[in-house]
Amino acid sequence: MPSSLARLYVGPLQHLAPPAIAPVAPDGMPARELLDPARLAALLERFGAQYDQGDRRAVASLWSKWHFSSLCAHGLAANLLLERDLPLGLDELHLQQSPEGQTTGLVLRHAGRPLAEFAPLSRFATLLDGHLAPLVEALATASGASPKVFWSNAGNYVEHFAGALADHPMASPDVGEPARALLATRTLPDGRRNPLHRPVHYVEGEDGMPRRVRRLCCIRYLIDELGVCGNCPLACRQRARTAETR
Repeated sequence: MPSSLARLYVGPLQHLAPPAIAPVAPDGMPARELLDPARLAALLERFGAQYDQGDRRAVASLWSKWHFSSLCAHGLAANLLLERDLPLGLDELHLQQSPEGQTTGLVLRHAGRPLAEFAPLSRFATLLDGHLAPLVEALATASGASPKVFWSNAGNYVEHFAGALADHPMASPDVGEPARALLATRTLPDGRRNPLHRPVHYVEGEDGMPRRVRRLCCIRYLIDELGVCGNCPLACRQRARTAETR
């Protein structure tokens, strides 16, 4: 494990396994296979078995949450703390998986390169254009869920780790600002809507403290035994309606 990456996995990242570095990965699933309809369908079926093959949209959303969490944790840590661009494109990456098909780790071809650009919409291009954009399209096609669901899941973790990395011993006071600037940008340079725009917001909770709420629901509630998550906008609206009727 190259020392430049190994030193990241302390503080808020100490619970994560560092990515493996292997120019040729003998094990793991090539990430590009996620774009193969048959391979992705088989993966979602395997992952969905633990939920009795419940609603396919919810199954795909749950799988993406595990996957995006791992992707964003490693990618943002290297980008924001080391100013390195990890090889996270689907053609460069292998995935370590649980028996259920959940992404549990990454195998990288190398330890990344120094960032070529520092503007928020440029420094994350490998993550956004090389991985998220094609995978979101593939997941939406395979499951029937809106692409907005998957972009919201990804944005949720970008926002989370942008904040969590502030507690890293290597962090500068404004370490998360590039990621927050990305999420605050409404349109991309070519005029398209930024699909990661403002994925979460904060409201006052019953205890008077800020409460984190997703802008879009991850639809996990479509699997009966799961219900809504702790940041669900549906639950937030329900609580608000209840308070109004008291």
